[in-house]
Amino acid sequence: MHNMVTINDTTLRDGEQTAGVAFTADEKIAIACALAKAGVPEMEIGIPVMGPAELEVIQTIATLGLGSQLMVWGRMCDRDLQAAAACNADLVNLSIPVSDVHIEHKLGRSREWVIQTIRDYVGRAFDLGLDVCVGGEDASRADTEFLLRVVETVQAAGARRFRFADTLGLLDPFSTWTRIKRLREISDIEIEIHAHNDLGLATANTLAALRAGATHANTTVNGLGERAGNAALEEVVMALRHLYGVEAAIDTRRFPAISRMVELASGRRVASNKSIVGDAVFTHEAGIHVDGLLKNPRNYQGFDPAEVGREHRTILGKHSGSRAVIDAYARLGLLLSDPEAELLLARIRDHAVATKNPPTATDLKRFYLESADCAGSTVMPL
Repeated sequence: MHNMVTINDTTLRDGEQTAGVAFTADEKIAIACALAKAGVPEMEIGIPVMGPAELEVIQTIATLGLGSQLMVWGRMCDRDLQAAAACNADLVNLSIPVSDVHIEHKLGRSREWVIQTIRDYVGRAFDLGLDVCVGGEDASRADTEFLLRVVETVQAAGARRFRFADTLGLLDPFSTWTRIKRLREISDIEIEIHAHNDLGLATANTLAALRAGATHANTTVNGLGERAGNAALEEVVMALRHLYGVEAAIDTRRFPAISRMVELASGRRVASNKSIVGDAVFTHEAGIHVDGLLKNPRNYQGFDPAEVGREHRTILGKHSGSRAVIDAYARLGLLLSDPEAELLLARIRDHAVATKNPPTATDLKRFYLESADCAGSTVMPL
């Protein structure tokens, strides 16, 4: 794997293509600024041919001097190319289908037409002063030998990058590695992996592609995107760091704020157990886990939550142990004996089962007072 992997985040293009999602101009600008401040090196920020409103917001982002390379997306046709040329973006991704099913049943064309179109439109893009990435739509279903020929054509035409799109999210990490490795063996241009999450493998496939020699990875915040989404920015960056020791040069402490921003703008709620940014991912209830965590965070900590601007949280519930109860009451200023903790634990478990929620501080104080009253003890006011 390359020591430096370039993240090209496509939240503002493929992320917004999530069914029912539509960012306002202000939201797109705010998301672009937030990603740039976090150090995301490249962003795909929209589709110019969509019309004047889209073109205007793309042009506005391009004037902000964000420090990130900006890419726009288009098809290999004159209308899209002219719209892209009006954006002042750094890069254009010109997309073309490369699988036989798309070439024949979507375009009604031939493989030779695809090859000649790539040659023609890369050249036309250069004539307009554009830096070109060729996007291979449905590359994961393309005939292997034809795909090799496509990439050779892309390189010979002078494009800087080929985007391998697993458009339907059909690959696994092993087949992804094999395909990208073949492309790397016959080409030295940049290779970008664009993985979809239809089988829940987008992040794994992205990592496999990078291990096989891909240089760039498409991501989206929260894994937003068509159907089941794309590889999540936060997952890819943190996995690179902790599995492979590769830094993407992104300030990961900004992930929670960016995640929340995209959650609100998209109207797509982030699941509480969503890795890295979900509300519950650093929350512990099980007694063995809480006891181990309190003794040494490394017992049940894959990485320090502070890396992503988070911290551990423990709650009490059905699976808690007495150690967690003692710790929770100590934070309320009450020191419990072991028998008191066991008594209160039974009450806490009953509460969790009945309400489907952990007890609040008020609940814990009430349990303590009720327990003391039942025991005939005199307790100090809380």
